[in-house]
Amino acid sequence: MTYIADSADVSDQAELGEGTKVWHLAQVRENARLGANCIVGRGAYIGTGVTMGENSKVQNYALVYEPASLGKGVFIGPAVVLTNDTYPRSVSPDGALKSAHDWTPVGVTIEDGASIGARAVCVAPVTIGTWATVAAGAVVTKDVPAYGLMAGVPARRLGWVGKAGHPLREEDGLWVCPATGEKYSESDGTLAPVEDQK
Repeated sequence: MTYIADSADVSDQAELGEGTKVWHLAQVRENARLGANCIVGRGAYIGTGVTMGENSKVQNYALVYEPASLGKGVFIGPAVVLTNDTYPRSVSPDGALKSAHDWTPVGVTIEDGASIGARAVCVAPVTIGTWATVAAGAVVTKDVPAYGLMAGVPARRLGWVGKAGHPLREEDGLWVCPATGEKYSESDGTLAPVEDQK
């Protein structure tokens, strides 16, 4: 059953999947599509036309500007910002106030299972790969590979993470998750699960 707090502002034109919860003071705009079992925390903003896959969480006061696209099982930490304007200006060169039609929004894409830590900023247009982790406070200005562990300003890859979110350890030419034992192989700057897990 879907839950919307009395103080939340959810457009009649938004689509909320079964079991999705929108908490106090959150806003979900027109044509946003949220899958089943999503959570939108207190004071969070979900822009017009944003898509969120099932089982995704947007924590308190995060700002997800359109046309962001979030996959399944995505975690957006508190106060994260997904931007949408490559060259932001309040006014045109002649000093006239810009309107919503004076620029073209660009989006952040976050693929399945990825996590963005508290107060991180993802500067559009970027893609965060599957199961990647962006550390709290990082500023992402370039695409992030699947399973990448990113930190800093600007963010750079410090290592790899597994599906459980733990940093991977290198053992015998493979990367191993200390929590699950899953193994991954690295090739040309990309990481992939080893198909035959033993």
